[in-house]
Amino acid sequence: MKYYFIVLSLCSMQLLGQDIRIQLDQFRRDFVQCQSDHKFERLQNYYDDDLRFMPEFQKTVMGKKNADLYNQAFAKHFDIRNYERRDTEVIDLGERVVEIGFFTATLSPKNKQPIAMRGKYLDLWKKRNGELSLITQAWNYDLSLPWESEFQLDEVPSENVALRAHVPVKDNISFEITAINSLMENTISQHDGKIWSLVYSDDGSFLYSRTAPIVGRAALDSFLKEHAGGTVVFERLAIRNDRIDDLGKYVIGYASHVAVVRGDNFSGVTTGKDLAIWRREPSGPLKVFRHIAMYDW
Repeated sequence: MKYYFIVLSLCSMQLLGQDIRIQLDQFRRDFVQCQSDHKFERLQNYYDDDLRFMPEFQKTVMGKKNADLYNQAFAKHFDIRNYERRDTEVIDLGERVVEIGFFTATLSPKNKQPIAMRGKYLDLWKKRNGELSLITQAWNYDLSLPWESEFQLDEVPSENVALRAHVPVKDNISFEITAINSLMENTISQHDGKIWSLVYSDDGSFLYSRTAPIVGRAALDSFLKEHAGGTVVFERLAIRNDRIDDLGKYVIGYASHVAVVRGDNFSGVTTGKDLAIWRREPSGPLKVFRHIAMYDW
């Protein structure tokens, strides 16, 4: 799996200009440095005014000012040691550049036993006059953590995008994605992993919460079959998009879900968010090419 990502990274990086590579590498170095010295102001020049933070176990944080508040609150609440961040794939989408990678750290809330952990991230950049502007950061963790509720930083202004108005059906792209969302609501509720997997391209990948990256057709088929086969009962499931950016061959979809579930160990209402990069296949259908998902709590 690691080798597969490395090959993709090398192939896709060849499509990028040297100036873009330099900007991405510099941001990564600055981001890592901030985890230890907490001088988060150095990141402000990278952030777009329309920045969206999509953290695991926290509602969505909108805007560069609130993103800075989140970074500061996280540093006050958690001890972060040995933080490293590595890109595994960079893709030029035309108007956007996406970087996917993983991070490792020794992490814990203050005064609790630290845990060596690993997570994955997806950064989405907007091109503007040769410069990159960071418009989205999404990340989650590869394993369940004993203090996941600690990630809820109530002092940071955040928004439950699952309760936002969805994108109206007004053109072919919104019609197509809305129709797929409707199919997915039924497919997931019926525990049909086979149909769920058809939403992804053969070379697609899914960065799901509490698991390692799922890469390629065989891994997607296996994971979604097992994941869909869970015993939880979906009394209601609503999937919607609050934003869709049509780039031509690629489409960026900001989505969320509301699930009313019933199971042996849990019953209640959950919400989550995800970022999907859709790609138009040569044969016509729109398929999920890259995908990351996070729970709100």
